[in-house]
Amino acid sequence: MHFSSEKRLDGDVVEREFTLGEIPGILWTPAALSLDAVPAPLILIGHPPLGLGRMYPRLAGRARHYVAEYGFAAATIELPGCGVRPRWASAEQARADLRRVMESGGAVGGEIIDALILPLVDRAVPKWRAALDELLALPGISGPVGYEGGVISIGVRLAVVEPRVVAAGLFAGSLVPATVFEEARRVTIPLHVLLQWDDEGNDRQAALDLFDAFGSREKTLHANLGGHTGVPQFELDTGARFFARHLTDEPH
Repeated sequence: MHFSSEKRLDGDVVEREFTLGEIPGILWTPAALSLDAVPAPLILIGHPPLGLGRMYPRLAGRARHYVAEYGFAAATIELPGCGVRPRWASAEQARADLRRVMESGGAVGGEIIDALILPLVDRAVPKWRAALDELLALPGISGPVGYEGGVISIGVRLAVVEPRVVAAGLFAGSLVPATVFEEARRVTIPLHVLLQWDDEGNDRQAALDLFDAFGSREKTLHANLGGHTGVPQFELDTGARFFARHLTDEPH
């Protein structure tokens, strides 16, 4: 992991850009983080495959809240096929097929969903785990680890295969392959799931079915009126308190 820049943000938050091999990422930490302080729990912040540059304002807003208000560390990485990372032909074709079907008003079939999502999950999850190895080796950062946001199928896979992730805040609102429903039954960590009831581009019933499939004994669904980007601001603090319960010993 190579750090290329560092700047101080409001709220005594330090933001550092890094690369992990060819993968860009960003780490946010409390300015007071030191070897003498209690190590900060880590939250991995997922995002849609739109590129870190486009997603930065939303990611930084969430990260700054977690760091400034709760003392967490937070990090994100660029997803495969996004930003400066290389594209692959099958993913580009799947995106084109999806646009064509949605513009025609047709139903998105399982073949398109599988072609679009499964290779992304297969490529992204090992990179998240590699980033986690490096992040947890940094001074002042420790487990336990939470994962929040992003393509929900990536969160499901991480929750199944990565034991260091002990709680997840997932955003319903992305296409879900049929095989991910089976993986969801193997998820046992506490979950906090957000659903926008009027999400114009996604299947509400599929999101509800996925929530029902999760095997976790502790799982909470917060459904709010509004479109895909209309998540109420108060849900940011609700999610932070969820992580505070499961990543720290502090009551919130």
